[in-house]
Amino acid sequence: MSNEKIYGNTPCFLGGRKVSFDSKEINEKDVLIYGVPWEGSVTWGDYTGCELGPKVIRLSSARYSGYLPELNHIDVLSHYTLGDLGDIDVVPADSIETMKRIENFSGKVWKTGKFPVAFGGDHGITYPIVKALGEEINGKVGIIHLDAHYDNHPDHEGDLYARSTPFARIYEDENVRNESIVHMGIHGPRNKPETGKFANEVGATTITSRDIKQSSNLVEMARKAYEIASKGTDAVYLSICSDVLDFAFNPGGPVDGNGLSSYELVELVHEFCKLGVSGMDLVEIYPQQDPNDFSSHLATTIVLYALAGNILSEKN
Repeated sequence: MSNEKIYGNTPCFLGGRKVSFDSKEINEKDVLIYGVPWEGSVTWGDYTGCELGPKVIRLSSARYSGYLPELNHIDVLSHYTLGDLGDIDVVPADSIETMKRIENFSGKVWKTGKFPVAFGGDHGITYPIVKALGEEINGKVGIIHLDAHYDNHPDHEGDLYARSTPFARIYEDENVRNESIVHMGIHGPRNKPETGKFANEVGATTITSRDIKQSSNLVEMARKAYEIASKGTDAVYLSICSDVLDFAFNPGGPVDGNGLSSYELVELVHEFCKLGVSGMDLVEIYPQQDPNDFSSHLATTIVLYALAGNILSEKN
């Protein structure tokens, strides 16, 4: 595995190689990793530190190989080569400029045709990534959104791009088919009545954590969600907020109980990617809240299950 560093002591994710958009080596990679170390206005002075997510996820990944004995002994890294593009140069306290930079950078990633994995940062990063995807394919995007919360508030104290607002912006995007958005794993009283009502009004589907837990078959549940997300669309995007997990499995995430187990999450992610997704993000890991970095370590397993699903998708 590569010992290349992105910066300082931070290695490339999972032993990948450092690449740039103007390097020939990028064409030889199958998967592109990039970080978005952005923390917007909702978290300042409150539950804070998710801008450290990309760094600590990379550091934690150095412990692992790509081998998953529980998935028929697949070795992901024998199938895929990873390139790490480093981090987007966000502008603290300037959400509008940062959203422009994320959209521009993500647009370049989509143009490569590689499978992208973006590490947040807060959930505000998903809107410009999805916007860039829709513009690149010039078609309709469906989204599987794994989260405790809808994240569809119209604004946060005037900020249109806060972590609680990305799906309000996504609903407005003409390249997104709102009827093909699946808010999945939703649970808990940190949601507000108007958020569920808003999702329903635009035609999005809600699948709660209780729906998932009471399902007798996770594979069937995943296929049901994917069928909705893929209907009438040209691409399906996967967005994962760490708080879709119960806090017992996510000490580095927002405090939400009664969520999914790590097993339920990785199995759903694996199945979605078997069915075919264009790319993914993983957001809202807060290393400062997690002295043992359990959540940052779990990020590698989540990504490996996704990539193992992609391998099977390509074989089919």
